[in-house]
Amino acid sequence: MASFKDKVIYQLYPKSFKDSNGDGIGDIRGIIEKIPYLKELGVDMVWLNPFYISPQKDNGYDITDYMSIDPMFGTMEDFEELVAVAKEAGIDFMLDMVFNHTSITHEWFQQALAGDKKYQDYYIIRDAKEDGSLPTNWESKFGGEAWAPFGDTGRYYLHLYDVTQADLDWRNPNLREELAKVVNFWLEKGVKGFRFDVLNVIGKDPILVDSTGGPQQEKSLYTDKPIVHDYIQMINRASFGAQKDIITVGEMSSTTVDSGVKYTNPDRDELSMIFSFHHLKVDYKDGEKWSKMPFDFIELKRILNEWQTGMSDGDGWNALFWNNHDQPRANSRFGDPENYPFESASMMAQTIHMLRGTPYIYQGEEIGMTNPNFDDIDAYVDIETHNAYKLLREQGVDHDTAMSYIKDKSRDNSRTPMQWDDSTHAGFTTGQPWLAVADNYPTINVEQELAHGKLFSYYQELIKARKAYPIISEGTYRGIQLDHPSIYAYARELDGKTLLVLNHFYDGAAEIDVTDEGFDWSKAQVILGNYDGFVVGDQMTLRPYETVAVLIG
Repeated sequence: MASFKDKVIYQLYPKSFKDSNGDGIGDIRGIIEKIPYLKELGVDMVWLNPFYISPQKDNGYDITDYMSIDPMFGTMEDFEELVAVAKEAGIDFMLDMVFNHTSITHEWFQQALAGDKKYQDYYIIRDAKEDGSLPTNWESKFGGEAWAPFGDTGRYYLHLYDVTQADLDWRNPNLREELAKVVNFWLEKGVKGFRFDVLNVIGKDPILVDSTGGPQQEKSLYTDKPIVHDYIQMINRASFGAQKDIITVGEMSSTTVDSGVKYTNPDRDELSMIFSFHHLKVDYKDGEKWSKMPFDFIELKRILNEWQTGMSDGDGWNALFWNNHDQPRANSRFGDPENYPFESASMMAQTIHMLRGTPYIYQGEEIGMTNPNFDDIDAYVDIETHNAYKLLREQGVDHDTAMSYIKDKSRDNSRTPMQWDDSTHAGFTTGQPWLAVADNYPTINVEQELAHGKLFSYYQELIKARKAYPIISEGTYRGIQLDHPSIYAYARELDGKTLLVLNHFYDGAAEIDVTDEGFDWSKAQVILGNYDGFVVGDQMTLRPYETVAVLIG
């Protein structure tokens, strides 16, 4: 069996996990302190967001040195100790590789600016058009033009993201060799997994052309280009592919199922799995993130089903998740943390964990952390949030409406410090935290959850179920009654057995009739559910935010 199929991965945002020295910023020694907690949860691997030397213009995704640790997080000795301590606890690490761009403070870029032709070829640098205008009319994903002056040369460098993040030219074999060295450096440190940031935009054409349509047409000029597969195969061969137990995941913005299959089909020697994000845009009004609307449940199911079916048919593999460092808290978004905190959080967890793919738990999800609902725009740190607020106000949106969008959609929603106990700053730091702690920390925290809660132990049961029942890690997927207005039902099948999973996404009671499925209920057992006393049969009733997994056969 492929080594990643029965594993569960925990995403840890180092800046917000645990501060060991009182400077208000989470650090590696803080993670070491909490390894017993992660072991108790039962996860196999921990993905760490970037901790490399960085000016922090984009929360560490603007890297100055891929092979050094930023002093605010600790030292290389701290990291080596972390790997050793975690290994004893049965936990491996996955590191973030940001290979589409570097910070303009990176030595390569500085050498390029100083006139070194070798390093100029590491980046995408172009002349202006004959009329003096920019090389293309592309827009940066962070707003504004995607080109900036390359020193005083009269030329321009491409930055699909922040102006301080210069895009790398993967067409250059010397650059690819350098990036493979980075992966090999961390492999030698005992790292067992890699998450590749925005990997499907590394394949730019040799000749870049203007976009002639909307944002989607422009994205198609540099997203999911066929050559990306060649590059991934190259870096696979030159680094992580030499070891059989390495787990890799690519972040694939705006990708398709067909591309997803190619990135992850084991015969192609590319990646173990990919993240796709379409299911997290079902509450974007007219495709606009900074908006407010109830999530479109039928569309959510359609997207999940499309990816599950398509990846299964093509022998691809999904990374399964609701939460990450760029997304608002899913229980605030799709659940009801006020009235049904345990039920809605456990239902969403089970929905994901029982699908075909490898589930990710984002820090705090396992104790029911929510969006912080800060009232003051100055409580938010995230640059994207501040840019959006400014733009909304310029467009005539009043303060309260703009803040309601921010409260729902800001990336800082998931970045607030981990809530450990009910002491000041939730036990995250003895100092002043870099981002405020959510006000509900006295009731939602690890200490309280472990003593009196049910959610953490539900996550433990989900992780154990994946190990105990091969049907979860290995079975095929089939959606059931996808037009049901409030229940997402699906079946996993393996060796003549069926695992029926029913997930009710709303308040009140909901009924589902599965008579047409012809299940033999005499061979049925509930293996996991968030209510007691569920009655199986052709007609079943689900309570508010109820989830149940029934093994048949």
